Amino acid sequence: MITCFIQYQIDPTKHAQFVQYAQNWGKAIPECGADLIGYFAPHEGSSTLAYGVYSIKDLAAYEQYRARLAKHPIGKENYQFAQKEKFILREERTFLKCASLPHKQLTT
Repeated sequence: MITCFIQYQIDPTKHAQFVQYAQNWGKAIPECGADLIGYFAPHEGSSTLAYGVYSIKDLAAYEQYRARLAKHPIGKENYQFAQKEKFILREERTFLKCASLPHKQLTT
């Protein structure tokens, strides 16, 4: 299993558009085969950094997932929305594997 971390630099005046974008991926990404951990918008600190995080089996599965996402109705609309609204200034993907497993779960 690999996890994709997407770091976004967003226009801080278009926070609401990024939140809408994130919510749209919340529907499309799981339908296309990835395990969505979540999208994270600025809250405190930096007003320009946001993140998307999801896991997928391997890079071959990632390529298939990306092809499905590009054809998915919500996926296509969301790509077009981002292009039109220009709230994403920069986007960078990093693929990582969890190195701490098995790890102790937090207990309350």
